[in-house]
Amino acid sequence: MSTKQNVLPIAGLLSGAAVWGLIWYPYRLIEQTGTSGVLATFLTYTIALAVGLSVSGPVWREFRLAGWSGVALIIGSGWANFGYVLATLEGEVMRVLLLFYLAPLWTVFLAHFLLGEKLNRYGYGVVALSLGGAIVMLWRPELGVPMPQNRAEWIGLSAGITFALTNVLVRRNAHLSVGFKSAAIWFGTFCITGIALLYQGGAVLHLPQIAAGTWTMIVLVGLVLCATSFAVQYGLTHTPANQAIVIFLFELVFAGIASYLLVGEEMNMQEIIGALLIVSASLLSGRMHAAH
Repeated sequence: MSTKQNVLPIAGLLSGAAVWGLIWYPYRLIEQTGTSGVLATFLTYTIALAVGLSVSGPVWREFRLAGWSGVALIIGSGWANFGYVLATLEGEVMRVLLLFYLAPLWTVFLAHFLLGEKLNRYGYGVVALSLGGAIVMLWRPELGVPMPQNRAEWIGLSAGITFALTNVLVRRNAHLSVGFKSAAIWFGTFCITGIALLYQGGAVLHLPQIAAGTWTMIVLVGLVLCATSFAVQYGLTHTPANQAIVIFLFELVFAGIASYLLVGEEMNMQEIIGALLIVSASLLSGRMHAAH
């Protein structure tokens, strides 16, 4: 594979990490206008699904080629996206993120059994380095050992597991189009958040109350999610799952920088060290796998 072919998938993954490191800010602004995070997630992914399908065409025809892994991709990605938002809204954000970003650990096992990816010693070191960076960046001693203590934390942990599963399944279905895999993720999130809204009740009553400015933010977020999904699915399709999940941890770095620039939250030395460990792991991730 040429240098250009190597760079494009990684650029796609980094674009996803950048968007998810920044997307909390418009979601926070939307929530401040009185629109719940669950409803905002449903609306943004509905827009992403509608726009994406208009671009991709009749991708559902590929569903028979996906089989059980296509169903698992829809359910897993839906829960990963919805669970991430729900857990961060309900729980202690730092603990939820720490549990969610144990994803590289789950990816090692899932990629081994579902993809046959085998890490060499160097690869295990890179995974340990990336996990260490996440723990250093997010660790708060006063919060105790990072074991789930309540519903929000269990949701965060399960969302991290399904996030890892989603990335592995995208790689497993390399024969399917990027459009189909993107649509599966939008549709999965649409379904899961739709079920949550039906359970809560009264969501439709809030739609007329959403201001024009809020609708503008919702549409823009939906369009960004749509475009980013294509880039990320391309990256996942052409990058080993274990390397991809390490690169995704760049989201924490982007989030740290964004929180400093957007809301004035300074990065302390602990967060800077953790970010440097994640950056180092990402730069070293190219030789993680044993030769076949």
